[in-house]
Amino acid sequence: MNNIVYAVDFILNLDKSLFGIIQNYGLWTYLLLFLIVFCETGLVITPFLPGDSLIFASGALAAMGSLNVFTFFIVFLSAAVLGDTVNYYIGKKIGTKILEKENMRFIKKEYIIKAHTFYEKHGSMTIVIGRFIPIIRTFVPFVAGMGEMNYMKFITYNILGGFLWVTLFIGGGYFFGNLPFIQDNFSFVLIAIIVISIVPVIITFIKERKDAKAY
Repeated sequence: MNNIVYAVDFILNLDKSLFGIIQNYGLWTYLLLFLIVFCETGLVITPFLPGDSLIFASGALAAMGSLNVFTFFIVFLSAAVLGDTVNYYIGKKIGTKILEKENMRFIKKEYIIKAHTFYEKHGSMTIVIGRFIPIIRTFVPFVAGMGEMNYMKFITYNILGGFLWVTLFIGGGYFFGNLPFIQDNFSFVLIAIIVISIVPVIITFIKERKDAKAY
């Protein structure tokens, strides 16, 4: 619970948090942000870490000249692709065993089931679409590995999804983050990004509930 509270506080004050990190750690900031995105995409026990909002905020700070936007792009893209790859192999090696367990302390089985349903509905494109949906993003590569998806097909969609995800959010932060309205309402913008990201999951959930009642 404390980890979740800390994560929420970090997200809501992301601009101040990142600025403080840059001041204290300088170029080491790149490594820290790499690890955050890598863990969010690569480890099924850390889906609560910021992804979309972190990349957007980094793009906004890069526009202010704090750090280099192109270096940010390479760092986040590498973290996203490597994270999904690690998650894929975790799912391939131990995914079925984890799913068979009744009680999982650090992993919510319902997230795996939702990601699996999403994967069955959208097929290989789930690897791309899932990039833009918090929590689902963390479990999609795990499910792909568990389902023995062909690795060459997976890595292709992995790179494509990572490229589109990082480009959209770092580009959005870089080009719009310095607008007075965005700066004055930065926390609300980050919340809006998160809410908009989970809208597809909510719509899918409502549709599934309606279909279930219809039967």
